[in-house]
Amino acid sequence: MIPSYSLTRNESHTAATHPELTARVRRLGRILRPTPLVQIWTKPISLFVKLEYANPFGSLKDRTAYGILLGAVERGDVGPSSTIVESSSGNFAIAMASLCRLVGLRFVAVVDPTISPLYLAQLKLLCHDVQMVTERDPTGGFLKSRLARVESLRASLPNVYWPNQYTNTDGADVHYRYTGAEICDALERLDYVFVPVSSSGTIVGVSRKVKERFPRAKIVAVDSHGSVIFGGEPKPRHIPGMGSSISPNLLQHALIDRVVHVEEADVAAACHHLLAEHGLFVGGSAGSTFSAVQREAPRIVSESSDAVVVFVCADRGAPYLTTVYDRAWNTQVFGGSP
Repeated sequence: MIPSYSLTRNESHTAATHPELTARVRRLGRILRPTPLVQIWTKPISLFVKLEYANPFGSLKDRTAYGILLGAVERGDVGPSSTIVESSSGNFAIAMASLCRLVGLRFVAVVDPTISPLYLAQLKLLCHDVQMVTERDPTGGFLKSRLARVESLRASLPNVYWPNQYTNTDGADVHYRYTGAEICDALERLDYVFVPVSSSGTIVGVSRKVKERFPRAKIVAVDSHGSVIFGGEPKPRHIPGMGSSISPNLLQHALIDRVVHVEEADVAAACHHLLAEHGLFVGGSAGSTFSAVQREAPRIVSESSDAVVVFVCADRGAPYLTTVYDRAWNTQVFGGSP
């Protein structure tokens, strides 16, 4: 039985504190069109990839940011004079900055040196301010340093709203209503879903929708070695957008059957494989998830010779051109090319 936890809201009963702003944000919901589900293997398993990079700003965080912004505006937590401040490794900041610009809200992004130069340039174009932290936190990452900067900005700026994507159930709700529902609607059978985990909104929403529709389906969470999400030992990580220096509170609501940790060198190899063999130019988290599928495929076949499997592709490969897709970078970081 699925533990009780309501992810859905009844929008018709929401009283808008700022009706004009609320109407503008609600109209933006039209951008959340269904994203493709593409089959790339027919054997040894039927493997489908959910291409969330087809969202308008380039990643699954478009949906997360929209859900969080809509909920905040509908509750009156965000008004026309608000400044939204959030920590991000890239995708969430791009999505929230784009949405805020479209509805006339101020957004301040807090980032770190691992951010893609492409994303940094884009944020400087979109945002009112981009704050860069440069000191690593005790785990060897930058997340806790970014969150400390967010707290500083909340104390110094007027009328600040912090989305806090690591605890905000509105981000999970939108993946329950859209991402998870689209996967379920497209398939008559579903045995496994592999989902990359960072802030955890995607796996919470997708897992709960999938378990409703396909109770026997297994949810596989994919994390990187060096991430502490599932209690592992922290160590420096090189590919942005994967793993986390904290275990998000939101994760407690996910329905997870199995956790797979992947090495970053395998992630890079998986990205190159998807491009060479399937023409999919994907980002690091998709590479991590496909790497997990590759590793788990023999076990899945032993459990079900005709299993139907889906993995979630979070974003495109362009922001990773100077890292994952750069052979010199791979040699420097991992000691060899993928």
